[in-house]
Amino acid sequence: MKINTEELEETIQPVKQTDLIYGIEDRPPFKDALFAAVQHLLAIFVAIITPPLIIASALKLDLETTGFLVSMALFASGISTFIQCRRFGPIGAGLLCIQGTSFSFIGPIISAGLMGGLPLIFGSCMAAAPVEMIVSRTFKYMRNIITPLVSGIVVLLIGLSLIKVGVVSCGGGYGAMDDGTFGSIKHIGVAAAVLLSVLFFNRCKNKYLRMSSIVLGLCVGYALSFALGMVDMSAASSQSLTNLNIPVPFKYGVEFNISSIIAIGLVYLITAIEATGDVTANSLISGKSIEGDKYLERVSGGVMADGFNSLLAGIFNSFPNSIFAQNNGIIQLTGVASRYVGYYIAAMLVLLGLFPVVGIVFSLMPDAVLGGATLLMFGTVAAAGIRIIAAQEINRKATLVLAVSLSLGLGVELMPDILKAAPEAIKGVFSSGITTGGLAAIVSNILIRVKEDKAED
Repeated sequence: MKINTEELEETIQPVKQTDLIYGIEDRPPFKDALFAAVQHLLAIFVAIITPPLIIASALKLDLETTGFLVSMALFASGISTFIQCRRFGPIGAGLLCIQGTSFSFIGPIISAGLMGGLPLIFGSCMAAAPVEMIVSRTFKYMRNIITPLVSGIVVLLIGLSLIKVGVVSCGGGYGAMDDGTFGSIKHIGVAAAVLLSVLFFNRCKNKYLRMSSIVLGLCVGYALSFALGMVDMSAASSQSLTNLNIPVPFKYGVEFNISSIIAIGLVYLITAIEATGDVTANSLISGKSIEGDKYLERVSGGVMADGFNSLLAGIFNSFPNSIFAQNNGIIQLTGVASRYVGYYIAAMLVLLGLFPVVGIVFSLMPDAVLGGATLLMFGTVAAAGIRIIAAQEINRKATLVLAVSLSLGLGVELMPDILKAAPEAIKGVFSSGITTGGLAAIVSNILIRVKEDKAED
C-alpha cells in the first residue's frame, strides 16, 4: 500500500500547528455553523455593498438602479462563495473562502462607466475576466516567481492596507468626516468597547463564546451606540417590506471597448496576486501546507474561481468578485475553518440579495461599531503575512525584496499624492499599495540576483 506522505502531513499538521475547533472537512452542528456564518456575514456585508454604492454615486444612477446593483452584488457574492467553498473540478479553493465585490476595480469601472455606462462596464468586466482564469493555470510553472515570500508580502500589505479602513471606521467613518465628528470620544469609545469585548470573549475557554466573540462584541457596541443615540431608526421606516429583486441576466446589455478591457484586465492580474496571498493565508490558518502540489491546487482553484465568478457576476449585473482577506481573520479568531460554513454564508447572501430589506439591520450599524471588530481582524491578516514571511529564509535577496516591496507599497498607501501628476491609467492601477507592493515583490524577486557568501568551515 502506497502512502501519500504529503496528504498525511496535511492531515497531521492542523493538530500540531493550529488551534481550530473545526477543521476544513469537519461538519459543525447547525448551531455552531450558524454562529460562525453570522460573524462572517457581519464582517463582509458593508464591504460587499460599498463598491456598487460608490460606483452608482459616481455615475449618478437613480435610486432604483442603485438598489438593484446592491442586491445583485449580494446575490453574486453568495453564488461565488458557494463555488469557492464547494469546488467544482478545477474551479474553487475548497477552503472557507468568502467572496465579495472587489474594491480594486472601482477606479477603472468608473472610467468605463463614464464612457459607456453600465453596458460597457459589464461587457469589459466579462471580457477581461479570462485574464485571471488563464493566470490561475500557470502557477505550477511560476514557483520561482510567485514564491511564499512574495505571497507573504502581499498578505502583509493587504492586512496593513485594511487596517487604515478599520481606523477610519473606528473614528466614525467618512460620514463623520463630513459632519466634523470624526475621532470624537463617542466614536472612539464605542470602537474601543467592541474591540475589548471581542478580545474578552475570544479568550474564553467556552467554544460558543469564542465562536461568537465578534457577534457578541458587535452586540455590545450596537447596544452602547443605541443608548448614546447613534443609531438612526428612521431609516428603517422608509424601507418597503415587499421589495423583491429578481436576478435578470444581461438586464442592462453589454458593450465592449478595447481600452476599458485592457485597463480592467490589468486589475484582474493584480487580483490574482491578491487571491494567491489570501488562499495562502487561509491555508496557513486552516492548518494546511503552503508548499507542494496540494497547495498549488488550492491556489490555482481559488484564483480560477475568482475569474470565473467575476464573469458570472457580470452576467448578473454585478461587479468583479474577489476573495475577502478579512474573513481569514475571523477563521483565526473563531477557530472554525470548515468550508461547509461557507454554504450557510452563501445562502444568507443570496437571500439578502433577493430580499434587500433584510440588510437594514446591518446598514443601520454605526461605523464605529464595525470598526472596533474589523480593526482586530485586519490586524490578524497582517500577522498571517508576517508568519508566512518568517517561515522563509530571510537572506540578503529576501531582505532586498522585502525592502523594495514594503517601501513602494506602503509609500503609495501613506502618500497617495505621489501619483498626482501621473496619467489616470497609471493612477488607476498603482494607487493601491497592494497593487504597487505586489508588483514590486514579483519584479524584484525575478530581477534581484545576490551571490550569498558561503560560511567558512
